[in-house]
Amino acid sequence: MRPKHVWVRTYYEANAKKLLQSYKFERVRSASQIISEAMMEVLPFLSSNTLIVPVPTATSRVRQRGYDQAILMAKNISKNGSYDYSHAVSHLYQSRQVGASRQLRLAQLKDAFVVTSPGKVKGREILLIDDVVTTGATLEAMTQVLKKSGAKKVNALIFAQKQ
Repeated sequence: MRPKHVWVRTYYEANAKKLLQSYKFERVRSASQIISEAMMEVLPFLSSNTLIVPVPTATSRVRQRGYDQAILMAKNISKNGSYDYSHAVSHLYQSRQVGASRQLRLAQLKDAFVVTSPGKVKGREILLIDDVVTTGATLEAMTQVLKKSGAKKVNALIFAQKQ
């Protein structure tokens, strides 16, 4: 099950790639604001019923970085757009997806997410926030778990897309 709409700010190349790599791997937390503002430029008007939900990062990556990059981006977008925010979904597994094929990603993501705040999700329009989309497998898995928990509609806003 795919999100209804997916808005992507840019391709994962050149300056966008450098910016994300410094944000995720060199712990340049201040890049969050720059990335979030750029993402907001492609976001259309959303319903006041919209709930901003970050795509959760594996806890092992959060421990390495000291933060979850999607949470920081989602909080910025929520604040700047005056939308509700909830860390409503948790990631249950630690599998690494970098370099994995679409089939392997889909298999790794089966039952990988759980809605921890179903009351916040039910009847809401959800806007998923993530940094990079490659195959769309994560967005599909997130959409499925959110729809099963009663989300009215699921959309996604992504900073960069790998080609």
